[in-house]
Amino acid sequence: MSLPFHANGPDKLTRPGGEPIRALVVDDEPSLADLMRMGLELAGWEIAVAHDGQAALKTARSFHPDVVVLDVMMPGMDGVELLGRLRTIYPEIPALFLTAKDAVADRLTGLHAGGDDYVTKPFSMEEVLLRLHRIVQRAGVTASNSAELAVGDLVLNRDTREVSRAGTEIALTSTEFELLQFLMENPRHVLSKTRILDRVWDYDFGGQSNIVELYISYLRKKIDADREPMIHTVRGAGYVVKPCT
Repeated sequence: MSLPFHANGPDKLTRPGGEPIRALVVDDEPSLADLMRMGLELAGWEIAVAHDGQAALKTARSFHPDVVVLDVMMPGMDGVELLGRLRTIYPEIPALFLTAKDAVADRLTGLHAGGDDYVTKPFSMEEVLLRLHRIVQRAGVTASNSAELAVGDLVLNRDTREVSRAGTEIALTSTEFELLQFLMENPRHVLSKTRILDRVWDYDFGGQSNIVELYISYLRKKIDADREPMIHTVRGAGYVVKPCT
């Protein structure tokens, strides 16, 4: 992991009130966790560090993190189990997984478990910071100047991160929100799985795009449940959102 950051790195982010972004870093390698803490503190973030799952849960309750950075392979409680338990406390908290594994299947495992992004060791601190910036912006941790999107009776507010259909509020995870936002920014336009991966996950999965199908199914269960469908599959081409006729 390299330090310091280059001058052309990401701009400093803050919470809407001007407070620093809070990140909880969990890794059983103290030296790596300390380097991560130093790097993020240089970027103006407020950091708490834990070296195992139980300590992380205790710290999270008092620290109230905006995002968590989790090592997947830890003794006892691994990162995947820890994220599940953290989300019983903070249901919408976004997460970045760190791992020594570099196989596509392992990346997908982390994302299927609810991770918002995935970085393999060894990594540069600049890459981690760039990915964390994207995650917290997608999750609505920082202030946004974006306006409201509407397609038919489906409404998405990028400022408040609220979604509703026919006046009924719909709760979405940060990744579901980002996917729906991309679809609604392009109503009636078919978006390929490759474009969706590039925009929503910013990842190359070596042609394995089943993560897109998975999250489209999640959205359909929430957006189209017991209603006329708005999210459509165009066989061999991708997905499109359009108002009901």
